[in-house]
Amino acid sequence: MFSRYLFILLCLMPGLGIILALIGFVTYIVFMQSVGLNNIFGEDEFTLKFWEKTLGRKSYNKSVQYSLYIGTFSIIFSIIIAYPIALWLRKPFAGSLLISSILKAPLLVHGLVAAFLFLNVIEYHGLLNQLFQYLGFTDEPIRMRNDRNAFGVLFLQTWKNMPFALLLLSGALQSISDDTLDAARDLGANIYRRYTDIIIPLTISAMTAAAIIIFIGAFADFTFQALAGPTNRFSLSQLMVEYRGRNKWNEAATVGVTLIILSFLGAILVAFLIKKLFKYPGWFSPITIKNLGNKMRTSK
Repeated sequence: MFSRYLFILLCLMPGLGIILALIGFVTYIVFMQSVGLNNIFGEDEFTLKFWEKTLGRKSYNKSVQYSLYIGTFSIIFSIIIAYPIALWLRKPFAGSLLISSILKAPLLVHGLVAAFLFLNVIEYHGLLNQLFQYLGFTDEPIRMRNDRNAFGVLFLQTWKNMPFALLLLSGALQSISDDTLDAARDLGANIYRRYTDIIIPLTISAMTAAAIIIFIGAFADFTFQALAGPTNRFSLSQLMVEYRGRNKWNEAATVGVTLIILSFLGAILVAFLIKKLFKYPGWFSPITIKNLGNKMRTSK
């Protein structure tokens, strides 16, 4: 048994070993620089002064809140849109393969290209403003780029990540046997109950995987924020690049460590919440709602 595991490990080492070594090396350097060690300039000295400086800045706290906002709503919008589409495409029909291929096309488009295409549409003299003026909705162009609420960034994140969620959810939904759903229908389960008590619990692993990957990517994104995001707020990745550009390598390292830690903790929290919300019987299950109603009546 041990020799078998050793053989598998040796087979993985050429690819996985190099990746882990590179990630581990970069992570080690970032953590060390955040506490004053492995400095590019100056002497090495263990200190927490860089953390004190960073944590005391309002720009840092705003960046943390903003990045969490983008990561959270990117998950919500991507999965809310992907789930109904995946249910619709669960059973093949004429044209379903073409529709599925078109919806997954954003996976093949680089984020930078998507951002520039989006800007061409919403610019002050872009296609959308020209259309609004032509139809008489507005008398003059509307400034839509770099909006304060980052709706443009959320649109881009959803456009880019929804196909990935669709890919995972489609596979999970197609693996559910029709016999299982037919049996539930024969036992009296309506559409809502089949959805909350059978379909969602059986696809919870795919939903969790999609949510975690979307969160980490959106939380640490730089491209969409730099091109289409609000100008009065930085994401954490932007803040890190800003510090690096001013040769504040140690402060940049503290932001990098923040990205690593919050990505890890955020992934754990996302997995926990999805399991808590949707694992049978989930919070939206008729059973849970009925039990909650009984408890409320009993307490009265």
